[in-house]
Amino acid sequence: MSKLKKLLTTTLATLMQVLILAPVALAQEVAATNDKDVLKWRFIAGGFGIAVAAFGGALGQGKAAAAALEGISRNPGARQEVFIPFILGLALIESLVIYALVISLILVFP
Repeated sequence: MSKLKKLLTTTLATLMQVLILAPVALAQEVAATNDKDVLKWRFIAGGFGIAVAAFGGALGQGKAAAAALEGISRNPGARQEVFIPFILGLALIESLVIYALVISLILVFP
């Protein structure tokens, strides 16, 4: 499992470096010349932002669900003590994704 986690971490770090450094390396001297260029990049930024937020939220919710179910399976008597914080944690994770959606919509529709 640790090899998979290390591979995933390395892959994501490489992808983020490419996405961050490539525009800087390939930047042109001419800025956006018209509104369509700016609008295009706003759509790309909004879509990329919500995609990353949804991916992170899904990972967080999956990890929270796995931990809660493992805790309940080890001690079925503690179901009520585990269930309420689990639902609260899922709601907080989902609220972060909704904040990202709002920011993406603000980017797309100023």
